[in-house]
Amino acid sequence: MNSEDLFGDTVTLKQPEKSTTRRKKPTAQKMQPLAERLRPQNLDEVVGQKHLLGPGMPLRVAFEEARPHSMILWGPPGVGKTTLARLMAEAFHLPFIAISAVLSGVKDIREAVEAAQIRMDQTGEPTLVFVDEVHRFSKSQQDAFLPHVESGLFVFIGATTENPSFEVNSALLSRSAVYVLESLKAEDFKELLPRAVTVEAPGVVFEDDAQDILINLADGDARRFLNAVELACHLAVDTKVETVTAELLRKSLPATLRRFDKGGENFYDLISAMHKSVRGSDPDAALYWMTRMLVGGCDPLYLCRRIIRMATEDVGLADPRALEIALNAAQAYERLGSPEGELAIANAVVYLAVAPKSNSIEMAYNAVRSFVAKDASRPVPYYLRNAPTKLMKELGYSQGYRYAHDEPDAFAAGEIYMPEGLESIRWYEPRPRGLEIKIGEKLQRLDEMNRQAHAQGKGRKREKKS
Repeated sequence: MNSEDLFGDTVTLKQPEKSTTRRKKPTAQKMQPLAERLRPQNLDEVVGQKHLLGPGMPLRVAFEEARPHSMILWGPPGVGKTTLARLMAEAFHLPFIAISAVLSGVKDIREAVEAAQIRMDQTGEPTLVFVDEVHRFSKSQQDAFLPHVESGLFVFIGATTENPSFEVNSALLSRSAVYVLESLKAEDFKELLPRAVTVEAPGVVFEDDAQDILINLADGDARRFLNAVELACHLAVDTKVETVTAELLRKSLPATLRRFDKGGENFYDLISAMHKSVRGSDPDAALYWMTRMLVGGCDPLYLCRRIIRMATEDVGLADPRALEIALNAAQAYERLGSPEGELAIANAVVYLAVAPKSNSIEMAYNAVRSFVAKDASRPVPYYLRNAPTKLMKELGYSQGYRYAHDEPDAFAAGEIYMPEGLESIRWYEPRPRGLEIKIGEKLQRLDEMNRQAHAQGKGRKREKKS
């Protein structure tokens, strides 16, 4: 049996198992999920999204002034995207056509266009077309809406859980306002709970600790919250319990993972937070975000690849041991598996977080790449060229090359290794942190030796071309 929940999604209801206990047959309304029965009937019943629906806020103003416009509603699951679209259709007195990008195709778009055209011919009014999961439509399918949005046939509302900057056609995006919906907060759920209990099980009371469990379980998702409340209310009624405790919930509610969409927006937000925590030298935050990803089902080897990148990108030569530890963590996980191998990953993450930081190599490498991409192919100086044959030696290859190991301190003072014209350029600038302090001191000492050699008329000097 299928039905729509609070946010317009179709859910499948399992047929109840037969019981030996005779119960009163529920009404058709009672058979609906709690989320459906609590669907907001007007704007004031919508919970959360105060930044959009509060007094003077953009969507509130659009509702009050009955000013429909095309828009993209971007936010995680269960925050009211579909509900807002339906309320808009009612507020603007426009026909409502819902299209699911998961289940629909070109045929459904064509039928929507035909229905909207008939409406326009009869009343001169547009049709509000709601496209759920619009990011799942291909670019060409999204293009199909453009002429109808431009002509005014459609008021287009797209809902997406993914960043529209990446997933929505730029032309369609430019013709739509983007509204970012936020996950519901604890106070939003506490506002919603009394409504839910009044409808589902009047008289049942939830202890504060039990409320906290439900809120944490919901993870910002109103649909998930209401489903959990519904189960808890059924349990309370069936066991004739008036007060729902934390202990009761822990025994009855199934364990549910926190929001973690592999490859989706939330995935990249979490890895970004972990990387930035390591870069910011906060081991506790780095561990938190790492654990969120692991508990959510992230491939540990993916995390290993990311921490290897962190070791080279953010620690670098300030502590060369960081790369070794990151590589060892990956190898340890491959040998041990989960959960023991995850400790090796945690070890590496904490080490990277507390290690001295330097991005000098990354900066130097990127600068050289940019330079080389724009510069001509400068020839290798003859004295630096290899001379494996007699002919090459006769042509001057390798002639005048100074073998550094034969020089004092194994350094050919005054020698030039850059191609002609780049003698004075420097890209690598060591940071005054960790091992790079010593690297910087050595480079300064070598620079001084070069200056002394040149002052004494030693070393190589490039002849100026006439």
